[in-house]
Amino acid sequence: MNSTQLIAVAVASAILLKKKTRKRSVWTKEWLLKRKIFSHIHLLNELKLHPGDWFNYLRMDERSYFELLNLVTLLIMKKNTKLREAISPHDRLTVTLRYLATGRSYEDLKFTAAISAQSLGQIIPETCSAIYKFPNNETEWKVIATQFEQRWDFPNCLGSIDGKHVQIIPPSNCGSYFWNYKGTNSLVLMAITNANYEFVMIDFGANGRLSDGGVIEHFLFHHKLVNNELKIPQPSSPINGNKLLPYVFIGYKAFSLRNDFLKPFSQKELDKEKRIFNYRLSRARRVIENTFGILALKFRIFHHPINLKLENIEKVVMASCVLHNFLRKKIGEHYVSTNNYEVENTELDIPPDTMGCLISLEKGHNRNATESAKEVRNAYKEYFISGGALEWQNNLI
Repeated sequence: MNSTQLIAVAVASAILLKKKTRKRSVWTKEWLLKRKIFSHIHLLNELKLHPGDWFNYLRMDERSYFELLNLVTLLIMKKNTKLREAISPHDRLTVTLRYLATGRSYEDLKFTAAISAQSLGQIIPETCSAIYKFPNNETEWKVIATQFEQRWDFPNCLGSIDGKHVQIIPPSNCGSYFWNYKGTNSLVLMAITNANYEFVMIDFGANGRLSDGGVIEHFLFHHKLVNNELKIPQPSSPINGNKLLPYVFIGYKAFSLRNDFLKPFSQKELDKEKRIFNYRLSRARRVIENTFGILALKFRIFHHPINLKLENIEKVVMASCVLHNFLRKKIGEHYVSTNNYEVENTELDIPPDTMGCLISLEKGHNRNATESAKEVRNAYKEYFISGGALEWQNNLI
């Protein structure tokens, strides 16, 4: 090595040493230390005088918010240290709700919350995780079935099932693993809803490549269903019926027909009776579509690809679904009015851009069904044209 090379190596070493020993100029930005002055908590104190603005800001009224805060406080509370005061549960919950409601980035939210983007990256997933502690609903099937019969004239229905692609920013070097049939990256949200637009079960995480109805086989619900672990009630006779009908879930034609899962007849084989069955099933099944629409309308995090770690995306999606249920139960019509979409033969009046942010499952191939599954569907068809007929159904097929 000549003298020129030695000099170059020495200079390079000096530069590297200087970089390694460089001291951090600022431990944290001065304005972030003044959270008590700049935080949006002060804005919330003012919004108490204007209930409508409070509702628009957090997507819930003041009473519901503090009830939710009381439920999660012990789960998200952190202890103060000698160096700094912990961020309060109040701050943690409000910034999480703003993130879900607006879909804004951490870099954007840090200015209104006075919390650094790095801290938000921990706080929001932790708070979402605390929110989505789901209760066990397996003993409530008969209550759900009664609601469907009373509200949508579909007896022994345990829930309406469908799935949606939630668009994501994928991890690096993952290739086409999350690439769906619409040309975006996604994870699949599978859900069951009751007759009141509330989620009964949710499951999330199958990659976007699994685009059609077969994706249901990758979720816990399907495993429990095929292994008879859902504690489904025994068959019963509906109102004005003279024959026992099994309890069933209902879904779109992308799924498989089973003894406990009904889907429409194929368009290729329709007669009047089958059209009536399809109409009655669609009338009850659209509850899940409307529920997804409400979810996307209220939580704009679904309006663009979610840019988080995969495990944190799951927490955000699950928490949004649970918050939807919480608000449906607590404030009902104030959360979303059902007057404009519980009109016969109409769909939920949701803006077109909202309906497009959650992508439907791809139409799959018809799967062979057992004869017993076909008999169950025919039994429901016979009921809908006899004791369970609706006076207007012939006019709407």
